[in-house]
Amino acid sequence: MSTPALPLQPSAPAAPKLTDLEIKDAQLIFSSVWQRLEEEFGRENLRFPKEIILLGGAPGSGKGTNTAFITQARGLTCPPIVISALLDSPEAKSLKDGGNMVGDREVVGLLLRRLLRNDYHDGAILDGFPRTHVQVECLKLLVGKIHGLRREFYGSPLSIHFRQPTVHIMVLFVDEKESVARQLRRGTETRAHNDEVLRSGVGEMIEDRPTDHDEGLARRRYRVFKDQTWDALQSLKETFHYHFINAHGTLHEVEQNILKELNYQSTLELDPRTVDRLRHVPVANEIIVHARQELVKRLDSYEFGQPELFGQVVSFIAKKILPIVQRHAISGAALVNTEEALLGDPTALAMLIDVFSERGFHAVVDIHRIEVPEKFDVATGLITCRMKKVFRIQLRFQGSEIRRG
Repeated sequence: MSTPALPLQPSAPAAPKLTDLEIKDAQLIFSSVWQRLEEEFGRENLRFPKEIILLGGAPGSGKGTNTAFITQARGLTCPPIVISALLDSPEAKSLKDGGNMVGDREVVGLLLRRLLRNDYHDGAILDGFPRTHVQVECLKLLVGKIHGLRREFYGSPLSIHFRQPTVHIMVLFVDEKESVARQLRRGTETRAHNDEVLRSGVGEMIEDRPTDHDEGLARRRYRVFKDQTWDALQSLKETFHYHFINAHGTLHEVEQNILKELNYQSTLELDPRTVDRLRHVPVANEIIVHARQELVKRLDSYEFGQPELFGQVVSFIAKKILPIVQRHAISGAALVNTEEALLGDPTALAMLIDVFSERGFHAVVDIHRIEVPEKFDVATGLITCRMKKVFRIQLRFQGSEIRRG
């Protein structure tokens, strides 16, 4: 089944510019929330996720369906933060029970507290945020604060906890006709499922939305998205990494579109100084996704914690190992024997393996200890040996086949 072509920019009214009042409201709301967080947690404990993915999309575009896939693709282990569910949390209920309205201030406060949980330290997917222009401005202020904390704690033992943030805006888009059809189909399937649960007593009921049974309501829901949420998401396009996903087509086709947009790029996730340090090591085609987060953390910790040793290891790779690797480029395999004393440091050896892993190589290092005779005592017959340590570095990578006519 071919995927229908979509315009890169779906027709929609231009996003209105923020009024001075909206910007001022956002600044007041965010300042109030941030001050309370500092008082409650302390500045040194305001450790937000390394990666934040803002997932938005038209009704029926497949946000819920594709969330698990996106989570796996990015190697995240925590569940997504669904704003509608967050507003039903005990914290939100406590606010409502106290007679308070849950507006932008409360949404931002609840969200930031949730992001501070250790579960989300490596990354978080936000479903349904931002929805308003005030929330958009609060997001920009949050990222600015994260950068400020990173500068503040740079060079301190806490610097590894304040990493360069990466923010992705991911919009799953379908046109109005497809959105309405999917909403109504979902309504039919949900009702059939719930009827079967009631009949058999097996399984769990699924939320049945009134808008999924009325074409007029479904169409109105889509237009509310285009008029409000779409504008809010579009306004972030010039600030963060923006991914427009064509959500027409089969589930597999949509997943491939998502993968194409979210392929790991170290230049986005590593600190720029680390990228500069590694620029002489060629990038291979792929990197193992499930190891990405731990690998990025280790490499950044080398650059911040042990830059001198890290520089020596990268220089050794570039000058001593890469010339041998390049001579074996067609075979896709190289074996390097070296007595380099630098590798006697276990940390340097770990750095070497991690550098090659980040560049797309599979590296294995064996240490061979060989006794080399140095002296022979004629009178006693004793042979004095020195221990020679040889590091055998095995590298595998994508080679190139030679075609013969």
